[in-house]
Amino acid sequence: MVGLPARGKSYITKKLARYLNWLQHSTEIFNVGERRRIAAGSDTEAMDQSASFFDPSNRKAALIREQVAMETLDEALEFLLVKNGSVSILDATNSTMERRKLLMKRIREKAGPELNVLFVESLCLDEHLLESNMRLKLSGPDYKDKDPIEALEDFKKRVAIYQKNYVPLGEYEEKNNMPYVQMIDVGRKVISHQIHGFLSSQVVYYLLNFNLAPRQIWITRHGESLDNLHGKIGGDSDLSENGRRYAQAMTKFIDSERRIWEMRQVDKANHTHFPPHPGDHTPPNPHYYCQDGEDVPTKNFCVWTSMLKRSIQSAEYFDDEDYEVKQMKMLDELYAGAMEGMTYDEIRNKHADEFELRKTDKLAYRYPGPGGEGYLDVVNRLRPVIIELERMTDHVLLITHRSVARILLAYFQGLRRDQVADLDCPLGMLYSLEPKPYGVEFRAYRYNSETAWM
Repeated sequence: MVGLPARGKSYITKKLARYLNWLQHSTEIFNVGERRRIAAGSDTEAMDQSASFFDPSNRKAALIREQVAMETLDEALEFLLVKNGSVSILDATNSTMERRKLLMKRIREKAGPELNVLFVESLCLDEHLLESNMRLKLSGPDYKDKDPIEALEDFKKRVAIYQKNYVPLGEYEEKNNMPYVQMIDVGRKVISHQIHGFLSSQVVYYLLNFNLAPRQIWITRHGESLDNLHGKIGGDSDLSENGRRYAQAMTKFIDSERRIWEMRQVDKANHTHFPPHPGDHTPPNPHYYCQDGEDVPTKNFCVWTSMLKRSIQSAEYFDDEDYEVKQMKMLDELYAGAMEGMTYDEIRNKHADEFELRKTDKLAYRYPGPGGEGYLDVVNRLRPVIIELERMTDHVLLITHRSVARILLAYFQGLRRDQVADLDCPLGMLYSLEPKPYGVEFRAYRYNSETAWM
């Protein structure tokens, strides 16, 4: 990573790592700031890490920062060269030409010429986005429990120190055929140079398709189906009476939550100030920044179902005037091939070897027979869905199936690959995933026919 403080580098790295790990490419983040806080704080006399710590003329601090950067890089290289990782992300400012040359020298000494290196720079030109990023820093580890006005002033001094020696990516990298990506205002504009290789291309594709817009993402399984009542997997049966009741209750609940969310955004917009009032450290939301007298915009709401009847019928109660409903083949349930329409007891009795094979490694298992799928096949077909969910700024509800819901929830929660196939995801659950600057806010609601939602 490359960029001045408060440019969203850590936000980008966390999203990238989550996406690449979800695609089964083992990825880890190595954060220089975390190691720096430990190194400077564990000195016999703990060093003050205010703005003066980052001044190049502070030789003791400069030596600590360089040592920490190299040690963190060594850790990142060990992950790739010894621990069989696929991608290491070095999360730091790396804002000077000297530092980047030093990094490349160390990488080539330790890993040779074959290791692909991609520089990703984050720039912020939008003053409201930058103000928001800076004020978010006030709740971070460097400024926790400090006066927000003093902390913001100190942080701006730190940024000014970095700014003096900052050299953006560009001329040098292009002369030396070094791959890089520049992101401006977290995706408003993206510049890429000399991108080669599968993983680098995946990174750039992902960076082109995400945004900071606040929105709601809802995920649920369809209502109970007739095949569910008989314990059959797959198939294309209708909803049961219970399933239709769930569909109606879910529609009313989403209607209500949508209105509450919009009112909350209006309230936030009315109580957030730019520039900040004394004592106010609430970040302004650049997507909801309105001039005096302007209304906060209302968001569109999409409902996506699979192409199977039980999913389509679960969306029947949404008003077409208020919701944009469409079907997607990509959201269909994992296809069980020769075992479609069977119960698990039937599979155990008639295909004991396959039953045991699946139990041994459910994630890698693929059902036999024409069109039979496994979890990794579903991950692959859901890739465009994930990209679209990251790209869009509208609210969306996905009414889908167990395997698909597991994989989508695993992505947004950043779960390990060994957790995906056994993730608990029963009927009657509605999951809310709200993207935030620090990650994803997750809530789960259970439907009960007597008490409605819990």
